[in-house]
Amino acid sequence: MDIWNKARSLAEDAAKRSSELTKEAARRSSDLTIGTARLGDIVSEASKRSKEIAAQASKRADLIRAEASKRADLIKSSLVEGIAPPQNTETQVEQERELERFGINEELRDFVKGITLSTFQDFPFSDDSPVSDVPAVSNVRQDLTEWQEKHANLVLSTVKEISKLRYELCPRVMRERKFWRIYFILVNSHVAPYEKRYMEEIEQKSVEQVTDEKVKESSSIEMTSNPQAKETKQHTKSLTSSTEQELDVFLLGGDSDEGPDDGDEVFDDDFDKMVDSSDDEKDKS
Repeated sequence: MDIWNKARSLAEDAAKRSSELTKEAARRSSDLTIGTARLGDIVSEASKRSKEIAAQASKRADLIRAEASKRADLIKSSLVEGIAPPQNTETQVEQERELERFGINEELRDFVKGITLSTFQDFPFSDDSPVSDVPAVSNVRQDLTEWQEKHANLVLSTVKEISKLRYELCPRVMRERKFWRIYFILVNSHVAPYEKRYMEEIEQKSVEQVTDEKVKESSSIEMTSNPQAKETKQHTKSLTSSTEQELDVFLLGGDSDEGPDDGDEVFDDDFDKMVDSSDDEKDKS
């Protein structure tokens, strides 16, 4: 009977353990299935993100390629037309300041757009002056003023309308001298204030330079004269002191009142000799 009970008990325990193992296996299988699903979702999400990144990279590459092509075309056209390619950052800012200083701004650009070949050809101006022997440098004649020369160089390199007009007119239709004289007459109302301001700045700098040179020269003279005056003063003081010492010696009759007076002793000896000689002569008589 006991054996039967033990066998039944063992059977029940075995069934219980089998049930528990079945449940544990089912749970783990469920977890594994969920994990596999999650892993599949992660892989799917990663694949999706990878495709998005690849698409963005491709889009950016296309934009960069288009921008590079655009810039290359711009530089190429600028070189063909003789216009300097655009620059960036500080260089561009500095160039804009330089252009503004010499009167090249949007107002001037808009104005010259209305200038045509006929404007120069029909302009009531005759250039009968002799041809200048002054050579041309940087496509601009040197008989212009300093400001006009700089303005002309900048206009040729930045305003394609003027560059094109000059190329078509000079020297086949008119001389360089006439072209620039007509040009500056046409744009005088636009550039005159800038030229005036430039000349005032040059004059002011010249005055300041002259003033600085005078101040430096004055300082140099002062630095040179001070040691000489000091030396002269010391020399005068030395002479005065020496003269006072000589006067004191003369008035006192010697260097000092103390100590033996060798001169007096010699005088006394001579006087005694004279007295003795006189006595001898009296005895002989």
